[in-house]
Amino acid sequence: MIEIKNLTKNYGDRAVLNIGSLTVKKGETVVIVGPNGSGKSTLLKILAGILPKSGGDFTVNGSLYYMPQQSVPFRKTVKKNLIFSAKGENKEKKAENMLSLLSLTDFADKNAAGLSGGECQRLALGRVLINEGDFLLLDEPSSAADIEGTEIIEKAVAEYKRKTGCGILMTTHSPGQARRMADRIVILYNGEIAEEGAPEELLSSPKSVWGKKFIDMWKFDN
Repeated sequence: MIEIKNLTKNYGDRAVLNIGSLTVKKGETVVIVGPNGSGKSTLLKILAGILPKSGGDFTVNGSLYYMPQQSVPFRKTVKKNLIFSAKGENKEKKAENMLSLLSLTDFADKNAAGLSGGECQRLALGRVLINEGDFLLLDEPSSAADIEGTEIIEKAVAEYKRKTGCGILMTTHSPGQARRMADRIVILYNGEIAEEGAPEELLSSPKSVWGKKFIDMWKFDN
């Protein structure tokens, strides 16, 4: 389980994160939505050990893999990027399986620096999914992808969860994606949890003022 208690992040006098209580269980997908600057990426970076917290505490019971919103590929071929990221034995086989899962087989021998934004994002996800972990932190995993790429990414994450039974904490700007992927949705606003609940209930009838504004802004999103 990931368990967060009174977690804060401050920059000088400015508080950017204040999470009183949040948990993510194995086998559960929790999706965080909210506007830019609401603290979504900051929260994931703290849990991943990229940023120090200012206060409070969190625990992660198990192994954890993190995919940042912007990921720079290694200066290698696409396949070698995956092999380099793999742990344990049969690294090449694992890379080939990941190429297939993410529809990157045709790019296997291409320098990763030449990939499009959406292709690069799929590769970044592959570098995470190539190893089995207890929890995934995914920061906007399909933000650069088109409709087809988004579908590939969502299916790959779902297959990984089915295979490993992992817990997932991810961010997205798309209520449609949140509806498709989440067991539970959390709305962040000004670094705090404005509301959380089951996808259909929260997205159709949010109770908080910000929840209503956010969903109304995105009511045409599928």
